[in-house]
Amino acid sequence: MDPAVLNPVGFARRRFRQWWQARLPLADTMTLTQRNVYILPTRPGLMLALTMLLLLVASINYQLNLGYLLTFLLAGSAVVGMHVCHATLRGLTMNLMAPEAQFAGTSATLSVVLTNERAATRYGIGLAVLDATHEDRWVWADVPPQAMATVHVAFRPGRRGLHRVPPLTAETRFPLGTFRVWTVWRPAAQVLVYPAPEAFPPPLPPGEPRSGGASATRVTTSGEFDGVRAYRRGDPLKLVVWKKAAKNDELVSRDTQQAQRHELWLDFAQAGHLDIEGKLSRLAAWVLQADRLGLDYGLRLPGHDVKPSTGEAHKRRCLQALALC
Repeated sequence: MDPAVLNPVGFARRRFRQWWQARLPLADTMTLTQRNVYILPTRPGLMLALTMLLLLVASINYQLNLGYLLTFLLAGSAVVGMHVCHATLRGLTMNLMAPEAQFAGTSATLSVVLTNERAATRYGIGLAVLDATHEDRWVWADVPPQAMATVHVAFRPGRRGLHRVPPLTAETRFPLGTFRVWTVWRPAAQVLVYPAPEAFPPPLPPGEPRSGGASATRVTTSGEFDGVRAYRRGDPLKLVVWKKAAKNDELVSRDTQQAQRHELWLDFAQAGHLDIEGKLSRLAAWVLQADRLGLDYGLRLPGHDVKPSTGEAHKRRCLQALALC
């Protein structure tokens, strides 16, 4: 059934929130002013107002001078607390650091730098993802005078791809908790989400001979190429076959000269009889496995190829291609 019929009030609130958020500008740096900081009384604040009203009525009815004194003392404290609470956020600058790429199913961490230019500490500033439903979503921090503080907020992207950072909210209820001052911030940054690697992938596919090379080499069940030689002094540690060393108490290294006659291609068409997301997850696991073994490898995707190479930059290039496939 239509959600507008089941819960018309909640549906209207969501539509209004979406319309309001769409009007906010996109920016990775935001300075809080009177135009983008909002204030409303909290439930304790409303209870305090009701208490002061009862005290005022009782003082007028019974002509209690001490009642007048207590009423106006509480009212003055509430007014000062409202001013201090609003000033805690007003003038604060928030800057979002560029988020790093993440694998699907894991939480992405957003680092927000809070800059305080005034000569007083800003206490009790909370930051959270606006639409999060968890009770522990808030991260609280104090910002020293004329200094900066970094706050880390986590959110979980829905699936692989390039996602815009969700709207964030900052609030404070300092010093009395009778007023809530908050703001809504729409960062312009985006976070790249890689496919989740397959938990137990099959061995790497066999290497393909280079043009004019020998026949293809095989891959063992452990994911390592056949062809090893005795360890030579100066061989990189990533070439040492540690599993064979643990079994035979003998150091051996992979024969890179033999490996240079072949190319390892991670092909989308050879990723098994899976759906698209399953094949991408298997390819992501193969990319991580080949990088861990220090192999040169390439990636073939529909309409896009990544030439064989090795290293951290090449791994990220392959994972990015899988994320945007």
